Amino acid sequence: MNPTPPGPPDIHSEAFLHSLKKRQLKLSIACAATFLVALLGLPLLNYYAPELMARRLFGFTLTWFILGVMFFPFVWIISWLFIRRSSALEEAEVAEVAEGQRGKGEKENQAL
Repeated sequence: MNPTPPGPPDIHSEAFLHSLKKRQLKLSIACAATFLVALLGLPLLNYYAPELMARRLFGFTLTWFILGVMFFPFVWIISWLFIRRSSALEEAEVAEVAEGQRGKGEKENQAL
């Protein structure tokens, strides 16, 4: 029996998918935590700093300005960053596997 030598994971292997899922989970948790800070921060600011949140900005109180004007762009920015970073993680994993396979192919060519 000739076991296959250990090398870089195949792009469809369990090791590759596990590594990618682990990195994307960390990214997801970071994005979710950022969203929760914004979501829970507004009521906390209203409770602990009511005079600050009652200030007027562009005709709105600061509370309504953050909630009505700034919250949706903030969520879109989080989403955009998540998608961009997630794609970069996938591309980095694929490039790492491709580099490993390329190096493996060069070693086989040198052996011939």
